[in-house]
Amino acid sequence: MHLNHIYAGDCVEVLATLPERSVDLIFADPPYNLQLRGELRRPDMTLVDAVDDAWDQFSDFAAYDAFTRAWLGACRRVLKDTGTLWVIGSYHNIYRVGAIVQDMGFWILNDVVWVKTNPMPNFRGMRFTNAHETLLWCKKSRDQKRYTFNYHAMKAANDEKQMRSDWELPLCTGAERLTLNGEKVHATQKPEALLYRVILASSNPGDIVLDPFFGTGTTGAVARKLGRHYIGIERDPAYIAAAQARLAAISPPVRTDSEILGMAPSRRSAPRLPFAALLECGLIMPGQTLYYNRRYDRTATVLADGTLRLPDGERGSIHRMAARIGNLPACNGWEHWYLEDERGDLMVIDVLREQVRRSRAGNAPPETAADHG
Repeated sequence: MHLNHIYAGDCVEVLATLPERSVDLIFADPPYNLQLRGELRRPDMTLVDAVDDAWDQFSDFAAYDAFTRAWLGACRRVLKDTGTLWVIGSYHNIYRVGAIVQDMGFWILNDVVWVKTNPMPNFRGMRFTNAHETLLWCKKSRDQKRYTFNYHAMKAANDEKQMRSDWELPLCTGAERLTLNGEKVHATQKPEALLYRVILASSNPGDIVLDPFFGTGTTGAVARKLGRHYIGIERDPAYIAAAQARLAAISPPVRTDSEILGMAPSRRSAPRLPFAALLECGLIMPGQTLYYNRRYDRTATVLADGTLRLPDGERGSIHRMAARIGNLPACNGWEHWYLEDERGDLMVIDVLREQVRRSRAGNAPPETAADHG
């Protein structure tokens, strides 16, 4: 398997030659099966440059569905069990693709609506302007526990607000649009801003991003800028030539540490730390009292082995005892147990966990609880 390479040929045939479970992320922009009939003209009778390419022509829905099952099945084989798949489409195809995605065992995490800020108008005035496309983000199965979602990076990119599933972005225009002799090289070139969000959200530096319908290489261009590897598959020689020239003009990042390339540290990605580590570091002492959700009437006693004992004698982990005292099916004890510092103020124990993590990463001695007063 060649990284940062465009394979020429049919995507199903090429995918069959790639190793099983070898790619981290797939972005697929398949033909939409627009079913255009005849020319489309503006009110002034000028011709609209619509999608009438041969690759978007299918005899009927059954043929399109068979095509969709073939490429999705081939993609599923090469996707890692920790990977995810993105598929983009319009109302012409996305509902058919979505049903097939679910039939094949993928589990949809989100449907993201790309709201176009500059959509093409409906020239005939017979229906609403088509101003959006839909992306399906899927993990490989419902039971898949691990997959990449850089939540904190996306929140930071959205001015510290949780990013929503409606993305307002313009169509690919201006200098970004690839042209040859004044004509668009590709009718449906996607904007880099769209792929930037997809790749930043669901991959990490060094990951392999596959695009089975590579076109003029937007996926590869963004992957290269973000320090990811790309694999493209494309059968049109003109598109391949344009993509190769485009990618050759992009210099990879000079600095490649994970934080620069969008892999912000998070609690989910941080190393696991047992509660007993706080006793080992002397931040908490055996016999010390913890308070559930700052309540002085709901307490537990810390035991030397890192378990807690409730007043009724039941003992267990910080998580199980928090769930027990809070009458919950499950609970993250790090966020619910508090201790008194030397000033008598209550402090959540998760503060101490993060302190131990930082000290171990930088080999600095951990502070005492009093240092947080």
